[in-house]
Amino acid sequence: MLTIIGEDRVSWYRSSEKVRRGFCVNCGSSLFWDVEGRPRLAIAMGAFDQPTNTHLEKHIFVADKGDYYEIADGLPQEGL
Repeated sequence: MLTIIGEDRVSWYRSSEKVRRGFCVNCGSSLFWDVEGRPRLAIAMGAFDQPTNTHLEKHIFVADKGDYYEIADGLPQEGL
């Protein structure tokens, strides 16, 4: 479960017909993206203070990654 403290400082932008993105109104940081009809919210992990006590589950959109990135941690990769 996610609790957003300061929700009044989050602004949502509809970036496509099915996706909206949440931004901090103070600094402009990208915080979330939400696909209409999905029961989950994608969260930008860089938005959290450390320690996050989280772990990666998979990598997404890897076909679009820069050629300077090497993903060698053994986690599943989507979008090859």
